Amino acid sequence: MIKNKIIVVRGAGDIATGSIQKLVRAGFPVIATEIAYPSAIRRYVSLCEAVYEDTWTVEDITSIFVKSITEAVVAIKSSKVPIIIDPSCNIIKELQPFAVVDATLAKKNLGMTKDLAPITIALGPGFIAGKDVDIVVETMRGHNLGRLIMEGTSISNTGIPGIIAGYGAERVIHAPYKGIIHNEKTIGENVKKGEIIATINGKPVLATIDGILRGLIRDGFNVSKGFKIADIDPRISEKENCFTITDKARCIGGAVLEAILQQSHKMGRN
Repeated sequence: MIKNKIIVVRGAGDIATGSIQKLVRAGFPVIATEIAYPSAIRRYVSLCEAVYEDTWTVEDITSIFVKSITEAVVAIKSSKVPIIIDPSCNIIKELQPFAVVDATLAKKNLGMTKDLAPITIALGPGFIAGKDVDIVVETMRGHNLGRLIMEGTSISNTGIPGIIAGYGAERVIHAPYKGIIHNEKTIGENVKKGEIIATINGKPVLATIDGILRGLIRDGFNVSKGFKIADIDPRISEKENCFTITDKARCIGGAVLEAILQQSHKMGRN
C-alpha cells in the first residue's frame, strides 16, 4: 500500500522544497505539513505557496493544498505533493509514515522524537542525532554543508547569512517596524540601494544594496519588528536563480535522500 512508504516532511519552504524534490524524484510519496500562514520569502521556489494559491509548481514538482489525509492520498496518486496545515504533525498517528523529516529550520525542536517513524531526520541546529532523531543534516554553508551527523548536533546558528559576492548581513532585510506589509517591488526585479521595495503601515522599507530582489515576503503579511522580509542578490546576472531551487537546498535535499536510503539499508540488514 502507498502508506507503507510515505514520507512526512515538516515544512515546505525553499530549503524543504529541495528535499521534497529529491525524495519525489527518487519515487517516494511525500506529504508536507505547514503552519496556517507560511512566511517564506523565497516564495517562488517554496511549495508552501500552495497554502495561499491552492496549487504551486517549483521546477518539476507541483504541490496542492489539501484539508484531509484522504485528499492527500488522492493528490499523491496524481503525482502531486499535498500540503496540509498541521504544525503539530497529528497526521503521523494515522499515516504511520516510513520516515519523518523536520525541515522547518526552526532552530529548535518542535516535537520531533525518534519514535515518530522508523526513520527520523532533522535539518540544522536544535536537534541531537541519536537522541531526538536518527540523523541530523548540517545546513551551515561551508565545507560541512549536507554532512550527515549520526551523533551530536549540527553547527549552532550564527545568525549571519552566507556571503554572496562579498555581501552577508546587508543583503538580508528585516522589518524595521511591525505592521502590515505592502510590496512595491516583486521578486526578480532589479533594485538600487535606498529604493523603496515595500511599505509597512505606510512607512518605507528600503533596499540595502544594489541587486536582484531574490526573496520578498507575501504582500499583506502581518510582520513583527525584526522579522525577515526580503533578500537581495547582488549578482545582477543571476536573475534566473530567483525561480529555481538553490544550490544549498539541492545539497541538503541530496543529503536527506542519502540519509533515508542509508537508514533503509540498515533496517534491511537487521
